[in-house]
Amino acid sequence: MAAAASLGAANTAVLKEVKIEIGSFDGLRSWNPVGLSRRRVNFYPVSSSTSRPNSLIKAVSTPVKPETETKRSKVEIIKEHSNFIRYPLNEELLTDAPNINESAVQLIKFHGSYQQYNREERGGRSYSFMLRTKNPCGKVPNKLYLTMDDLADQFGIGTLRLTTRQTFQLHGVLKKNLKTVMSSIVESMGSTLGACGDLNRNVLAPAAPFARKDYQFAQQTADNIAALLTPQSGFYYDMWVDGEKIMSAEPPEVVKARNDNSHGTNFPDSPEPIYGTQFLPRKFKIAVTVPTDNSVDLLTNDIGVVVVTDADGEPQGFNLYVGGGMGRTHRLETTFPRLAEPLGYVPKEDILYAVKAIVVTQRENGRRDDRKYSRMKYLISEWGIEKFRSVVEQYYGRKFEPSRELPEWEFKSYLGWHEQGDGGLFCGLHVDSGRIGGKMKATLREIIEKYNLDVRLTPNQNIILCGIRKAWKHPITTALAQAGLLQPKYVDPLNLTAMACPAFPLCPLAITEAERGIPDILKRVRAVFEKVGLKYNESVVIRATGCPNGCARPYMAELGFVGDGPNSYQIWLGGTPNQTSLARTFMNKVKIHDLEKVLEPLFYYWKRKRQSKESFGDFTNRVGFEMLQEWVDKWDGVVATRPTYNLRLFADKDTYEKMDELAKLQNKTAHQLAMEVIRNYAATQQNEKGE
Repeated sequence: MAAAASLGAANTAVLKEVKIEIGSFDGLRSWNPVGLSRRRVNFYPVSSSTSRPNSLIKAVSTPVKPETETKRSKVEIIKEHSNFIRYPLNEELLTDAPNINESAVQLIKFHGSYQQYNREERGGRSYSFMLRTKNPCGKVPNKLYLTMDDLADQFGIGTLRLTTRQTFQLHGVLKKNLKTVMSSIVESMGSTLGACGDLNRNVLAPAAPFARKDYQFAQQTADNIAALLTPQSGFYYDMWVDGEKIMSAEPPEVVKARNDNSHGTNFPDSPEPIYGTQFLPRKFKIAVTVPTDNSVDLLTNDIGVVVVTDADGEPQGFNLYVGGGMGRTHRLETTFPRLAEPLGYVPKEDILYAVKAIVVTQRENGRRDDRKYSRMKYLISEWGIEKFRSVVEQYYGRKFEPSRELPEWEFKSYLGWHEQGDGGLFCGLHVDSGRIGGKMKATLREIIEKYNLDVRLTPNQNIILCGIRKAWKHPITTALAQAGLLQPKYVDPLNLTAMACPAFPLCPLAITEAERGIPDILKRVRAVFEKVGLKYNESVVIRATGCPNGCARPYMAELGFVGDGPNSYQIWLGGTPNQTSLARTFMNKVKIHDLEKVLEPLFYYWKRKRQSKESFGDFTNRVGFEMLQEWVDKWDGVVATRPTYNLRLFADKDTYEKMDELAKLQNKTAHQLAMEVIRNYAATQQNEKGE
């Protein structure tokens, strides 16, 4: 972080007066750089103390695009002719067909939905739709949770899925039921607007409901950024609730920042003042957090926003990071995952203007000819951070200050019971792969409904029950345990940090399994741990995706599995437990049945050659891939040692069957779960004796 501060300090030199030619911009509708008029604009030094209304930089657009860049992708044409994301989706929804056409498929993403079909069915396609909600900070009011629970049963496949961006996904909705489901969500204080599509997605923030100034300020900032970048043209409400906008009043600072055009950021008199007719070149992701708390995978976002406080904990401003992104394409080296890098610091009253300036820079300069290269990370990689910062400053209207130095990052899951700081408690619950169904779903509903609880969704696919009175702790704990929602000390440490995307059978991009495959992968990793002598409480961050798009952020994992063929994965190594290092490709085309041949030597030598408290990711980076590959190539196997004791854990069949039923909810054997309970009980008794 000190390096980040010095990087920012190197860019504080005041601009000397220069003269450059800039094209005045009158909308993306024609996308014709040749037709842009030119005028001369002077840039003058700007003091960091200059107030916003008097800022001297008056840039109205970024530099003129090269006149040869006239090609646009098919999606850009669809957006241009859609009447702000309406046509032909509005007509397709009225037909009797179970599906919609290609143009409508692109547009419905902006409304928060993807068309899908079951890829395992033969003899035809059964179309359905996946809906994704938009929940800034992962906030879910009580009424919305109960509505989503009902909709999953009435119109979905009976399960809810928690995503890596703090939202719900509802699978299996038929076209004829879309309007009913959408309107129900809107009327229950929810939305799916912008959960997909070429615009700002859900804004992440720490889910923990702490009554602390910094956390509450981060969450309020995430809410404001989400509101600032929400589409304004009304297409969503026209389609699903007959034009009735069911929205709470926006903070005046959000309205002011959106309408401000003093630096040429807006399309004047447009229904979409920030997005215009074309919206953004590709999806755009933002996360807000506080120092040390990297529960949001900050550096994987297009924009990372970090609250900076004074010695008394009072928020003063924000460090900004730009250019993160996970998606890539197999065997195309020009596509890659990338970490965000420091842009600079802004005072707290300027954050909406700075974010808007970054978004507009991407809007004007991100590639629109090839969607593989349309994310902002490719623009920054092409330009370099210095040029990118300079262009953003033209839209922002002032220079960025040097980044403030921050402490080291930590991953925080907020599982288990915690004090909120306002007299109440919250309880974080681990949900394997974010899939809520069966008895777990029924019990969660019962608790949330009975105690009138609001919830928060985390970026790690988990759920937090908020505002719990201390008197409720015992009955809630008992009910959760009976449904398999155990306290984190009873869950395998490997499962606690693991993530997977849905993949098969519904995702059209999936190459192999992820969500359905990771339970077995985790069991096999645990078995390898035991075989090579690693302790039960040791863990590595494991993430799996069914394709290279990286929805579960495998490129930040210590051990990442990325689908690259039927029952085949790329193995990625080198991420760190606090999610601040990018993993790299270690091996390609590893068949699922050959995993132990790779994992055994890696974990065996980690056990024997690591430095004190060295994580697996740090170990692989220090040793180097060449040595790791040599160990894998020469591996002859390790002789498994027999257990010293052969314990008979179950004295009767009834006890075994009850334990087995509970264990299956956690993808474990009855023996594994029983051993966990015994270990924890023994540890508790030992601690009590020590006291």
